[in-house]
Formats: sequence, C-alpha cells, structure tokens
Amino acid sequence: MHVGRVALTLALIGLIGLAAGFLSYRLAQPRLPLRPASLGQPAAPASPTAGAADEAVPAPRPVPTDVPEITLPDPRGVRHSLREYVGHPLIVNFWATWCAPCRREMPLLAQLRRQYHRDGLEIVGVAVDFAPAVHEFLRTAAVPYPVLIAEQDGLAAIGQFGMEAVLPFSVFADHHGHIVAIKAGELHPEEARDILAAMRAIDAGQLELPAAREQISAQLASLAAERAKAQQNAR
Repeated sequence: MHVGRVALTLALIGLIGLAAGFLSYRLAQPRLPLRPASLGQPAAPASPTAGAADEAVPAPRPVPTDVPEITLPDPRGVRHSLREYVGHPLIVNFWATWCAPCRREMPLLAQLRRQYHRDGLEIVGVAVDFAPAVHEFLRTAAVPYPVLIAEQDGLAAIGQFGMEAVLPFSVFADHHGHIVAIKAGELHPEEARDILAAMRAIDAGQLELPAAREQISAQLASLAAERAKAQQNAR
C-alpha cells in the first residue's frame, strides 16, 4: 500500500512537470487540444472531460489488437501508413518537441534501433506537434529513425490507439502487427528490454501473445514499483 501511495505521488509530480512544459509551449504556439494526463499508467481508453479544448478530441476507442491504418506525412511531405512498417518488430513512439520526457527517451530509442538491428526492429516517431516546430527540432537533433508529423491528425491517431492525449507513449508490435504492449510515459531501458525479450519469444514461437501481454503488464508494474521505492529511498 505504501508503494502504491509513492507511485501515485511520483505520477502526480510527473504530471506537474508535463503540464509546465505543455503550458510554456502553448504560450508561444497556436493551440492543439492535447491535455496532460497521469504518466506511467497502463494503456486505457480515453475518457472525455468537460471544456471547449476537448471538443476536437475523438470519441474514445478500445486499445486495438493490431497497428491501425494511420497515414501521416514525413518531414518532406510524403505520406506513409504505419502499416508500411509491419513485417518487423516495431515501436511507434508518440512525442512532441515541447515534451521533456519525449526528448529524454530519444537516445534510448536510437540505441534500441542499433542494438536490435539483427531482429529487424524498426522505430517510427509520430510527432503530435506543428510542422515548423518539428522541422526546427530535426535540424538540430539527430533522429536516426523515421519521423511522421501528425499536427491536428495526431489527436485522431492517439484515439485510434485507445489512448488519452498524453505524451510520450510507445506502442510495441510484433512482426505481424499485433500490439504486444503500450507503455505510457517515458520509456526506461529495463522496460524496453523486457518487452523486446517477450517479442523475441513470440517470434520464436516460445510465447503466446496473450501470455506475453500478461507477463509484460506484471513486469512493468514491478519495475515501476522498484523505481518508486528507489527514488523514495534516495530522498
């Protein structure tokens, strides 16, 4: 019970940090109706809230079993479907330039792409942000994986994954395009290690998809509790 309270406290702290970044960005940019939500929680269907900013948020959907057919432009304006990347183990990472946790996890994503190259792992970043901000960011940051720019379409894309409008989150799918896990909040190395290990076991026929999902859910909960305890002890 104590760990649960600590985890909730840390989630609220993360929410405050995310909200600060969100608000500072909005002072300088036109508004996209994203809204911050608690970080690090299991994937859950979006729930509408009152307010004019939510009018454009798509109706909630369940978390899909497969990567949906979503088509978005790359920085050159060429449109790509997320289904193009099916056939390989896949991570679809939703991010924005104003989101500090999004920026922090990018080196890890680049490292994972190199480390799991032999597995054919592909990573696709979906920027839920305005194109000029994304172009400026990519001019100064080396992002070694494909990036698609969602702008207003990002809200619909988030909804198709059954997620709240919260960033970052990462979708893990096997080579058939079946969604194995969705990690809300900043991705950590040990979380990626466990999820990708389960995906390898699925591809090798050593683990069934439903069992993999249950195993990953338990592992992520355990790792979150360990991090919360370590951070509390470090105070």
